Amino acid sequence: MLTTADRLFYDEGIRVVGVDRLISESSVTKATFYKHFGAKDTLVLAYLAGRHERDVEAMAALLDQDVAGADRVRALLDTVATRLQGAGFRGSPWVNAAAEFSDPTHPVRTAVAEHREWLTDALVGLFKDAGHAMPGDAADDFLLALDGAESGAYCGDAIAATASLRRAADRLLGA
Repeated sequence: MLTTADRLFYDEGIRVVGVDRLISESSVTKATFYKHFGAKDTLVLAYLAGRHERDVEAMAALLDQDVAGADRVRALLDTVATRLQGAGFRGSPWVNAAAEFSDPTHPVRTAVAEHREWLTDALVGLFKDAGHAMPGDAADDFLLALDGAESGAYCGDAIAATASLRRAADRLLGA
């Protein structure tokens, strides 16, 4: 069910995909769906939790690489570039989810905010390791550039968006 939800929510949007379709495409019974999730919003939160866990694992893998400092930020850029230019890229699942839930107090928006807080903290660590004098500002700037690159890659030219993100990172790193 979560695999199907991940695919459909990311590819088509959360609100447009109904429970009946999720049930049908995941080959589970309605009773099974309601037993495990109770409601679509619970499944949406599980989808976002799965996305968050994958991002945490990817960051941990990056930190386990034998690189440090600015090279670690550049390794992150390589990972992001692959994602932005990959087949089926449809923007940030986090920005997409936030766009579909306008109420800032909705649990989905809370999950998005918590993920972004985690990501900002991780970026602060990367820029601190890179010796940036103001790692918090650098993390904020990089995250904003990442948001733009993800939107630009989805709506326009993924190669240009990736190149722009790299230039922004180079400026932040003082290159």
